[in-house]
Amino acid sequence: MPSPLWIGRTVGVAVPDTSVADRSHNVSIAFVLITLGLDALGVGIIAPIVPGLVQELAHLPPEKAAPWVGALIAAYAGVQFFAAPLLGALSDRFGRRPVILSSVVGIGIDYMLLAWAPSMWWLFVGRLIAGTTSANVAAATAFIADVTSRDDRARRFGLVGATFGAGFVIGPAIGGFLGEVGLRLPFYAAAALAFANALYGILVLPESLQPEDRRPVTWARANPFGLLRNVWRDPALRRLAVAWSCSWIGLGAVQSSLVLFTRYSFGWGAGANGWVLAGIGVSQAVVEGFLLAFVTARLGEQRTALFGYAAGALGYVVLALALAGWTIAPAVVLLALGGLAVPSVRAMVSARGDVEHQGEMQGVLTTVEGLTAVVAPLLTAALFYAFTSPALPIHFAGAPFILAASAALVAGTLLRRL
Repeated sequence: MPSPLWIGRTVGVAVPDTSVADRSHNVSIAFVLITLGLDALGVGIIAPIVPGLVQELAHLPPEKAAPWVGALIAAYAGVQFFAAPLLGALSDRFGRRPVILSSVVGIGIDYMLLAWAPSMWWLFVGRLIAGTTSANVAAATAFIADVTSRDDRARRFGLVGATFGAGFVIGPAIGGFLGEVGLRLPFYAAAALAFANALYGILVLPESLQPEDRRPVTWARANPFGLLRNVWRDPALRRLAVAWSCSWIGLGAVQSSLVLFTRYSFGWGAGANGWVLAGIGVSQAVVEGFLLAFVTARLGEQRTALFGYAAGALGYVVLALALAGWTIAPAVVLLALGGLAVPSVRAMVSARGDVEHQGEMQGVLTTVEGLTAVVAPLLTAALFYAFTSPALPIHFAGAPFILAASAALVAGTLLRRL
């Protein structure tokens, strides 16, 4: 595959100054990473604010507001499942730039709707818009694949993970601080960041997909179920997609059960749990932002992913069997090392497609992720409820994390057979 730095494809066509091209690509990749960081920042900002906003709008106590909060999360993940392949296919047809910039504007509109919401239905509309625009991960990562050499993609995709980790750490802090001033103030701040980022993108983001590499949008590629059916026909891509799904089962367990687990087992409150969640985000950002390139250069993408899944499985087991609060610390370290698997699998999927298929390849991952994000929190929360209730003779609050560890082992087994 020709390097994206070439202007032409025939002998005698000049090659531009690579240092200038590299600087241009670095600036544009920085914008893409900021965009993805705002996606994560938005999720983090919303986490501590939306429950209170739901209570305010629906006039409900916390225990009765929980189903509404769960429905908002499911709506967000569900629409992302349908939107991801469509945005990936649109980016293969019209280019990455218009899809990415439109999604950034959509994110800003979503935050404004949340800030103005006079009723629960406005919240749902905002979450539907957010699910659609946050599906820009397919187009954004396809842009990175377009302008990055094959050997450097795992490192660049690692920066995506580090950016998400940073957003998940900073978001709750911003949301909690501004939420003390005003419950809707965090949304105004997030909207201002999104619109400012859109203006910045108009100035610095080039188009990475050349016209000759584009292809038309078809229902088979824009339909998530059709896309999954096509994935299932490719044995290697099928294994990678299932492994990717296993990664998000673990995240679902953390999202739905970690705070409940530490409160049930150790009596921890919001402050201690906040430190744990921040520790997971910071450690994962460090691992994917700095350690990933070192490990991938020595082990390669496949063995790096295997190492990540093994570390993640062990981390979930340590977490499930935690007998004292201090045992959470080694679990956090192991789970951070487990984050090595995610960018490695993304790079392996990217390698399955040529330049005009990168949007579709990344759309595969976002579609699988969206589907798992709907099911995993519900399943792991049900496990926690079942194993902490008197209905079962065995009480084991760590059951959701045993499921997550099992999923990581399944993922590693699938990748070993590639």
